[in-house]
Parts: sequence; structure tokens; C-alpha cells
Amino acid sequence: MVSKFWKQTVIAAALFAVAGATCAAENIKIGSVLSVSGSAAFLGDPELKTLQMYIEKINAAGGVLGRQLELVHYDDGSDAAKANGFTKRLIESDKVDVLIGGTTTGATMAMAPLVDKAGLPFISLAGAVVIVDPVKKWVFKTPHTDRMAAEKVFEDMKKRGIGKVGLLSETSGFGASGRKESQAVAAKYGITLVADETYGPKDTDITAQLTRLKGAAGIQAVFVFGLGQGPAVVTKNYGQLGMGALPLYQSHGVASDEYIKLSGKSAEGVRLPTPALLIGAMLPAADAQKAIVTDYDKQYKDRYKIDPSTFGGYALDALYLSVDAIKRAGSTDKEKVRNALEQTKGFVGTTGVFNMSPTNHMGLDLSAFRMVEVKNGEWVMLK
Repeated sequence: MVSKFWKQTVIAAALFAVAGATCAAENIKIGSVLSVSGSAAFLGDPELKTLQMYIEKINAAGGVLGRQLELVHYDDGSDAAKANGFTKRLIESDKVDVLIGGTTTGATMAMAPLVDKAGLPFISLAGAVVIVDPVKKWVFKTPHTDRMAAEKVFEDMKKRGIGKVGLLSETSGFGASGRKESQAVAAKYGITLVADETYGPKDTDITAQLTRLKGAAGIQAVFVFGLGQGPAVVTKNYGQLGMGALPLYQSHGVASDEYIKLSGKSAEGVRLPTPALLIGAMLPAADAQKAIVTDYDKQYKDRYKIDPSTFGGYALDALYLSVDAIKRAGSTDKEKVRNALEQTKGFVGTTGVFNMSPTNHMGLDLSAFRMVEVKNGEWVMLK
């Protein structure tokens, strides 16, 4: 006859085994804080849509390490203070394994100290170089930096014999950083900034600043650094002031079809650096990014019936960089995942080919940018 003690032991062991199996099968939590509403919504909305779609696809294919991915998301409403609060919640209450987000530089910088203190792998979707320079142990990013955008634009200007440029930047985190980086690298390309103007992210008319730029001595082109609706306002005002003969350059902060829609006919001729996604169909077959950008374009259009944007591409790259790191780490141990991210080599994404290191938590070079311009309301490769 089996003793009562033995029965209790067997039951306890069985319950422990079930609990252990449940624990082993716990979801891998991907946290995200994105600007799905507010002034940066045209960036954050495709980011969220992309994460939702591809997490579903990954789970349908069996998940990662035999576990399902679970997206825990909060919308910061384009408010950096809210981004900070939601990050704290993701760390302390939701206990996520990886964090993707920070649609804007302001949000990212509000989140960074929290992830550093908690020891949580964090991949930002914002552009400013300050996010990864100096290197922060737990912070990585997928978009090209503002410094790279300035260098790519100035490289094109130099090739075209443009030497005197007017700079117009937004006073936001991204715009302010872009202004600083543009000032820092201009001389390297033989560029003189003959005028320097700024505008607010909520400004609805920027004709006064553009009028001053138009009158700047010897000016040969205007370079705008901003994101959201501001650059489109600049572009429309540009057309209204009849400044079309003066080349207008924008940063990668407007690399989406939405910018053309918002700017209308005034966008004709605008030039800017962009990830490959914007001109995927024009890439040669041998291009390393051709397959991934064309597949993403198709998948997104099939699902949402609209064109994808480069901003959604940043989220796609962040998600798959995370998955790749978790697989190589063989677990969701945060230190191991962080180390795996830092050791990423030859990872082909929509944004470029990533090669990270202890001194480079972005891993892209200037070749990841393609120069484009607007012709007949469409993006085309700039020759």
C-alpha cells in the first residue's frame, strides 16, 4: 500500500514538473514604446504595424527557441515624458526581455537611463547620433544617424559643385542634433553654411525663415533637418515663395511617401538620403538588400493595403536583430542577448548591412544610404 507521504510527494513532483514546463514555455516578451499618435504618428504607426505583423509571422512559424513572442506595447503620444513612464512600467511590471522603440530622439533619450540601470537590451528607432555616441552599454539603434545623413547630403552637394548652403533645422531633439552634426562635418566636404535658421516642430508657417535664407549672400542650396509634418510645411512654403530654382535637400527624417503627399507639387526635385526600401524595385538583382526590401514591401501592402515606410523598416530590423541575438544567445538572459547584439556581423536588413562591435552599436556605414529625388511625384534614384 502506497503511503500518504509518498502520494503527496508524487503529486508535488508532478505539479513541479508542470510548473517547470509552463515556465519553460513562457512567452518571450518584446516591449515597445512608440509614437503611434501625436506629431510623430506617421513614424510610429508603421513601426507598430510592422512589429505586430512580423511577430504574428514568427509565432506562426514556431516562435523563437520553442517559445512564442509577445508584444507589450504603449503609445507615448509623441511625448518623451510619457515614453519614460511607459519604459519604467515595461521594466518593473511587464518584465520584458527586450525593448524596441523610442520613435523619436527625445523619447529614446528619456528611455535610455532606465534601460541602462535595469540592464535591458534596447534597440532605438530614432536617428540622432547621440543615441549611440558615446556608446551606451545597453542601447543600440537601427536608423542611420543624423551625422551620416549630413555627410551623405554634403557629399552629393560637393559632387554638384554646391559650396554655399543655408541650413534650416527643427528645434526638436532630432533637428537640433542634425544641426549640430551638419555644422561639425560641413567643412570636411568644402561646404560653407552661409545661413542658419530654425523652426519649431508645431510651426504652421515657416516663410519668414525661408525668406531670410533666400536672401543669404551666394546661397546655392538649402538643407532641412527635421521630421514629422514640419519638413512638409517647409517644402510647401518653399514652393509658395518661388524658391524652386534653389535645390532643396531634406534628411532621412522624411523618407516616406507620406512626405510627398503632405508636400504636394512643391516636393518636386527635393533630394535626400534614404534606406534602400524607398527604391527597392529599382535596386539591381545582385544588391544584398533587394530580396528583403521587396519582400517587406509586398508583405506590408498585402496586409495593410498601403505602402510601407522606411520607419517601419527600422522596426523590422530591430525585431529581427533581437530574434537573431536571442537565437545566438540560446536564451533570453539579458547579458547574453546584449553581448550577441554587440557581436552582430553581416546582418542584412531593410536599413543596410549591420556590423556591430563594442565601439559601434549601430553598425552601418554611408553605403547604407541611397540618394534619391522626387520626380513626377515619385522617388527615383539620384544620378
